[in-house]
Amino acid sequence: MFYAHSLPDAPPSNWQTLESHLVMVAELAAERAERFGMAEAGYVAGLLHDLGKYSAEFQKRLNGSKQRVDHATAGAVVAKERLGPLGHLLAYAIAGHHAGLANGRDAGERTPLVHRLEAELPALDPRWQQELSLPAQMRPPAHFTQRRERGFFQYAFLTRMLFSCLVDADFIDTENFYALHEKGVPHARGGGPRLGVLRDALNDHLAAFKTDSAVNRLRGDILTHVRTQAEKSPGRFTLTVPTGGGKTLASLAFALDHAIAHGMDRVIYVIPFTSIVEQNAAVFRRALGEYGDAAVLEHHSAFDSDAPRNRDSREKLRRDSENWDAPIVVTTAVQFFESLFAAKTSRCRKLHNIANSVVILDEAQTMPLPLLRPSVAALDELALNYRTSVVLCTATQPALAETDDPECSFTGGLRDLHELAPCPQELYRQLERVTVRHVGTLDDEALRDELLATEQVLCIVNNRRHARALFEAIAEQPGAYHLTTSMCALHRRQVLAEILQQLTEGQPCRVVATSLVEAGVDVDFPRVLRAEAGLDSIAQAAGRCNREGKRHVSDSEVLVFATANDEWAPPPELEQFAQVSREVLRSHGNDPLSLDAIDAYFRLLYWQQGDKALDRHDLLGLCDKGRLEGLPFETLEQKFRMIENTQCTVIIPFDETARDAIRRLSWAESVGGIARDLQLYTVQVPRQGFAELERAGAIAAVEPDKFGVQFMVLINEDLYDERLGLNWNEPTFIRSERFII
Repeated sequence: MFYAHSLPDAPPSNWQTLESHLVMVAELAAERAERFGMAEAGYVAGLLHDLGKYSAEFQKRLNGSKQRVDHATAGAVVAKERLGPLGHLLAYAIAGHHAGLANGRDAGERTPLVHRLEAELPALDPRWQQELSLPAQMRPPAHFTQRRERGFFQYAFLTRMLFSCLVDADFIDTENFYALHEKGVPHARGGGPRLGVLRDALNDHLAAFKTDSAVNRLRGDILTHVRTQAEKSPGRFTLTVPTGGGKTLASLAFALDHAIAHGMDRVIYVIPFTSIVEQNAAVFRRALGEYGDAAVLEHHSAFDSDAPRNRDSREKLRRDSENWDAPIVVTTAVQFFESLFAAKTSRCRKLHNIANSVVILDEAQTMPLPLLRPSVAALDELALNYRTSVVLCTATQPALAETDDPECSFTGGLRDLHELAPCPQELYRQLERVTVRHVGTLDDEALRDELLATEQVLCIVNNRRHARALFEAIAEQPGAYHLTTSMCALHRRQVLAEILQQLTEGQPCRVVATSLVEAGVDVDFPRVLRAEAGLDSIAQAAGRCNREGKRHVSDSEVLVFATANDEWAPPPELEQFAQVSREVLRSHGNDPLSLDAIDAYFRLLYWQQGDKALDRHDLLGLCDKGRLEGLPFETLEQKFRMIENTQCTVIIPFDETARDAIRRLSWAESVGGIARDLQLYTVQVPRQGFAELERAGAIAAVEPDKFGVQFMVLINEDLYDERLGLNWNEPTFIRSERFII
């Protein structure tokens, strides 16, 4: 008898047999791969993944031998030798099902596949051929569509999807075997309310909306029209609605309707910023009423599955986060896109659950330029071959369509895009609420005068030091407020609540902020000043002016200005956006936020960058050069980084709740829930500034012997100002901070 898993406290008769494990993993992997028409390939990967356990050496290891045994490569060898090109793809997945996908040829942290396949392996007992039955050959299904210019990228994508099916199936079957032994029942996973139940709950919520204003009536019209498009065939969609037009719930309603109409499994909402993930997840939970908590899985780097809940629900939430087994997933763009290019098992487990789903890409224009072409290629591949509908949802739609006109086409872009909104040009005119004009260069004295000339005004600048200097210039004036990422999140919320109250009561309210206020902050000012930036950022700033349409357009100004002080200039990567905006404003000055102007902005931006700059690391080229034998999985994972982490976290003992959480770190057995509590009290500091704070003794680690530098707390609380946030004046800090938005 050959075994897959042993039990330390039970005789071999209770162990899991190898045949049972391989067949169960094969069935689970086939079930997952069926989402994209590759059930047979998933089944074969499951059968072969632990083939090396049919060896005397491995069976001795189960009985206590300390000798390490490679049990994954044997199945990879068989797949490559017997099953043709598709078998070669399976070989990558099978060989990497523990350590992760390796490069085909190039050296990396993992041994390249070519070397794995050439290694000397333990002899297989011939019994495996009696217990397992393989097909004579395998071919990709006929429905798969290839794009000639990125065929090997598609092979890599398919491999990663099959890898996802395999590792998820292997994890679950292994977990269930041990859970049955320990508890008598497998762990709870997935489930949740059916999509039809969620749609009914959403309909009840939407039925309560008031149509007491022109803007609300228009939001209702947009919602109704968008939902009528749900019967369209799965594919690539745009939802182009001006800020304040009700995109969030309209997109959710479409996604549920569309998923139900086409038998899809789930809705995945991809959001650019963690703070908005939390906000939108809360909106969805409220909209889904009693089913919200069970239906919505919130997954991002700041969300810890050990947050306060009962233990069983915490564990289930952790397991569901591993593979996104939930009806509605709300996640960040970083989590979503980096997973699509990942090689580690933990990151890839969820990928098969993206297939046969509706993916809403909120604020689609925020995809980073250096990774834009591979990001768009991944979205297109999901729609092309994985039964996924992709919706680009934004007020400032990026020009990502591939068309027959080379002057208006994005290379390798999205084909056959369908707009969901009712006549976006007309919507723009109906929701036009502001007048935008460029007012030239303003020094700080002129900006101060502009801030004092109006009792309610918002000024958005490009770095924290400028925001601080401007605020200090008006700090003694009525209604002066400052919003910056130098404040911890709870502090910002408190300040924002005061700002909203001042605005509602018609009191003086002069706010100086960084661009954080443009992301999901629903304020409504009669006047907005915006330092030069990308036209999409200017449009976001305009969304904070006359948001509810209660004022006349001519009385609602958005003034764009250049800064006179070079110290306040944006970093080079943002200056290019501002430069393109200046060009577009010159040619579309009468209507700078029109759809034509936005389209011209993105086309000019992409043209100036060029195809190479939009794939800085040549990720698509690396796949093509590698061919089938040299697919660069580990290299892709290393080079596809949406955000380079150049900042460190400082915990602010802002109130008694924060101080209590810090104290609990000293004796808690599990710190996950405490870490979640502390998320509201953190500030991101550039590494150079962090090092200076540490040298000065202003910050210190909590329980460094246990946690290292995971929990760094501000000791010198004098450095945290109730109006400015975390403040430092050392020259080294100033130089670092110039690059922080």
